[in-house]
Amino acid sequence: MNGAVSALKPRHKRASNGKPLHVVHTNHNSEVHQVQDLIMSSSSSSFSSKKLRVYGGKASFMTWRLHDVLPVAKHHWIPCVFAMGLLFFMGVEYTLRMVPSSSPPFDVGFITTRSLHLLLASKPKLNTLLAGLNTVFVGMQTTYIVWTWLVEGRPRATISALFMFTCRGILGYSTQLPLPQGFLGSGADFPVGNVSFFLFFSGHVAGSVIASLDMRRMQRWEMAWTFDALNVLQALRLLGTRGHYTIDLAVGVGAGFLFDSLAGKYEESKRSKAPTKTGTKEAFFL
Repeated sequence: MNGAVSALKPRHKRASNGKPLHVVHTNHNSEVHQVQDLIMSSSSSSFSSKKLRVYGGKASFMTWRLHDVLPVAKHHWIPCVFAMGLLFFMGVEYTLRMVPSSSPPFDVGFITTRSLHLLLASKPKLNTLLAGLNTVFVGMQTTYIVWTWLVEGRPRATISALFMFTCRGILGYSTQLPLPQGFLGSGADFPVGNVSFFLFFSGHVAGSVIASLDMRRMQRWEMAWTFDALNVLQALRLLGTRGHYTIDLAVGVGAGFLFDSLAGKYEESKRSKAPTKTGTKEAFFL
């Protein structure tokens, strides 16, 4: 080993006055390879021993003690709450009786808004007024989303809405849910004319979420909070009129976030592939 290492050291040829003239390297390929093999084998063995020493071949939580569990529950309480929720609903799933096919669906939102449903059923003019206001709100969503593209040159919200409504059409057609019992329709509601519509999922809610997320990106906080408040009122009205099931509204919120994120990724992919010259179709659209 010492001979191999010494062979790697440069040898200096000196003049008669003792000063070095130039450096001469000896070429011992076999000895160099031996040194490299020794270094690689020693580092590999040390890495393996370190890996075994740290992990011990077990998952990290297998070595936890009580004093390790308490900090995890404190600093990671959200996953812990979801873990307890998983255990709870596993018990619910194995003990809950299924709703018979001859009975109407069970919906917590319908039970919560029972008084609102009775009020709107007894006052058709109030139902029509709220339906008209809801249609105005849908027009506000549409106007803002299209405005961001045509006027401000930011097509993300528009792309997100296109993705969302196409997916909603596919899912709504694939599984056509029955119209809830007690549905209170109105000719002033959107779609205007009291025509048929897809129940799953709520395009009303998803469109409002898409517009609100764009407002937050532009730091239009007042507009965003206004849209969120109107979206909550819209959801209550849809439950009260039995225009949507609760799951339609919940998935509508998630769809707004999902398709906004997908539209952002689409924009990033197009920007990375767009040519440097301006005036192209990609540059104009994005």
